[in-house]
Amino acid sequence: MEQSQPNVGLFIPCYVDQFYPQVGKATLEILEKLNCKVSYPLDQTCCGQPLANSGYERETKESCQQFLNSFLKFDYIVAPTGSCVHHIKERYSKILNAPELQPSLNSKIFELTEFLHDILKVELQGTFRHKIGYHASCHALRGLRLSKSSEVNTAPFDKVKSLFEKVEGLEWSQLQRSDECCGFGGTFSVKEEAISLSMGKDRLADHHEAGTEILTATDMSCLMHLKGLADKKQSTLPIMHLAEIINQIIS
Repeated sequence: MEQSQPNVGLFIPCYVDQFYPQVGKATLEILEKLNCKVSYPLDQTCCGQPLANSGYERETKESCQQFLNSFLKFDYIVAPTGSCVHHIKERYSKILNAPELQPSLNSKIFELTEFLHDILKVELQGTFRHKIGYHASCHALRGLRLSKSSEVNTAPFDKVKSLFEKVEGLEWSQLQRSDECCGFGGTFSVKEEAISLSMGKDRLADHHEAGTEILTATDMSCLMHLKGLADKKQSTLPIMHLAEIINQIIS
């Protein structure tokens, strides 16, 4: 008996939509190649995270409700971001004072690599001959628990790494501090600019010392921060979202 296609609602964060549309396009292409029925609700808006993180949670209720109206009809909601997914999963039911939402959100919404690993059970096949430096963004690592490891000097990205186990030629950079924050943190990078810059420079230095050829992450926001710092130092280190890498492998 043929399995039915997963009915997926594609959620694209604001900054990806505005600045990195190629990441949204790659996410769509991956899901379609993996036989998902994908819809992109045109009435989707910001999930409300920037406002909530700035201390205005009450003002995000309409954004939360708009998101739910747009997406709860789908079997799954998939986004190329650990940050927004974590916000929706962990805070929507509290912001809306609706605890009954929690089970539905937990079972429906997934960061892209989490969806590929946990729901579609993907094992990528192909070739990608590069040394990849993975930045474990805080919300994906500590919020969504994409990692099972927190040991010092042990790469904390089990779910991500397992997707690539059969990919030929791919090598992971061995970082000194593989679970350290890049310093972006949304409004943190504005309010605490000096600390944010110092943290980001440390992350880049770790990747350079490890011989990283391509820097990647589940969150384009972290990569945006690191790319800005790299550009200022005239670094030629390529930066790609994981969706772009995965899409190349399965093309």
